[in-house]
Amino acid sequence: MKKWLIAVTLAATAMSGLAQAKEWKQVRFGIEGAYPPFSKTETDGSLSGFDVDMAHALCKEMQVKCVLVAQDWDGMIPSLLARKYDAIIAAMSITQERRKKVDFTNKYALVPNKFIAKKGANLEFTKAGLKGVKIGVQRATTHDKYLTDNYGGEVEIVRYGSFDEAYLDLANGRISAVLGDASALEEGVLNSANGNQYEFVGPSLTDPKWFGDGFGIATRKQDKDLTEKLNAAILALRAQGVYKNIQDKYFDYDVYGD
Repeated sequence: MKKWLIAVTLAATAMSGLAQAKEWKQVRFGIEGAYPPFSKTETDGSLSGFDVDMAHALCKEMQVKCVLVAQDWDGMIPSLLARKYDAIIAAMSITQERRKKVDFTNKYALVPNKFIAKKGANLEFTKAGLKGVKIGVQRATTHDKYLTDNYGGEVEIVRYGSFDEAYLDLANGRISAVLGDASALEEGVLNSANGNQYEFVGPSLTDPKWFGDGFGIATRKQDKDLTEKLNAAILALRAQGVYKNIQDKYFDYDVYGD
């Protein structure tokens, strides 16, 4: 009798697991829409950029419906955990701190981090040289953490909700420099109408301690199957040449790395 009850219990548990297995017919991606060339919001409210094209290509490869959900950066991970969407594709660096809360796919891009300033700023990138200098970053990013950990007692860190706000203050002289992904700074500042007034300054930053192992797509820890599907799709897009076609629309260099 006891063996029969155990068998029934095991069968019921197995059936319950099957019932709970997720059948992915659509994937909802959280995306910022304010970080060109990875994502931006057009005048008609639509989203465009490298991350947007990647999301659509990944969905096509996985044969699922693609839904894009615009989300401010500060709420990216909390909204994922609250099930507002299923994954984050927003130039988010894979870091150990974030891994405590979410899972990540393997990297889908890797971009160095740089400072940008007006030409002639003559910034000296030492603790003494940057003492009292105002440098802008996007709030709660790897750039924010890097400055806090390395220059927190000297630099005056000015935090913004989006890089567009930082660019405006840089143009108006309220801050002396901005730290961000080189590609985003190139698109947002150097390629702008007055871009010839600015230049990259200081070191190129890639230390995994602060900047992680490249950009990954974040998923909830319980959605391992989705993470696996996305990893397979990223590899497929690379092998098929689709990734390169998307990349070449936005960059003049390889953003995947080795």
